[in-house]
Amino acid sequence: MNINLQGKNALVCGSSKGIGLATAQLLANMGANVTLVSRNEIRLKEALQTLQKGPTQSHYFIEADHSDSVAFVEKIKSKFRPSTLNILVNNTAGPASGPILTAKRNEFLDTFEKHLLCNHLLSQWAVPLMKASGYGRIVNIISTSVKEPLENLGVSNTIRGAVASWSKTLAKEVAPFGITVNNVLPGFTMTERLEEIIDIKVKSTQGGKEEIESQMKKFVPMGRFASAEEVASAIAFLCSPAASYITGINIPVDGGRTKSL
Repeated sequence: MNINLQGKNALVCGSSKGIGLATAQLLANMGANVTLVSRNEIRLKEALQTLQKGPTQSHYFIEADHSDSVAFVEKIKSKFRPSTLNILVNNTAGPASGPILTAKRNEFLDTFEKHLLCNHLLSQWAVPLMKASGYGRIVNIISTSVKEPLENLGVSNTIRGAVASWSKTLAKEVAPFGITVNNVLPGFTMTERLEEIIDIKVKSTQGGKEEIESQMKKFVPMGRFASAEEVASAIAFLCSPAASYITGINIPVDGGRTKSL
């Protein structure tokens, strides 16, 4: 099975920590030149030092904020150092939790800007580069909520679903050029985001952290949370030559939690 990415250039968003960082590390291990993207320069510098670097590899980072999609993409275009791009991993921090009925207008607009518009504008820039290079992979890190909306994540459920629909549409348009577009849907994964969700549950229920974690794990057939590296493995596979005939799909990486097909 060919998973060699030597000579390929990858741009990984939200890659200073969590799933994004684990993905960048794995792509580097597979031979890719990786550009990290995040809004935290200190964390980016630290993350850059964790990337494996072979004799022909070069890694970079770009400090950029998803809050303004136009400025975000323009900064990446101006700072991106490799001559072409082969792999784009779209990844943005999840919006604040809360019921959908109480969600404010600006919460929807802000999340739409950070998630769908940033993905879209980046892809508009990336696809011509992928066409010219003869190799293209776009992977969007979303959520299992695109299959089953999650409780108390009203805004996230709404916008994540829109991103999944956008991705499916894009996959069909770029397939004739050998470019694949897929979504990875993480379940409960040990990241700062999950820690935040657990803390909210602790405060709202007055239960202990261990008790809350135990209750959450009961919804997972495997009985545990995923590591960031386990989710990254699915993403990296979709970025590899081995996944050349897989496109337009949603892959839950959730230990079997999602009940739908």
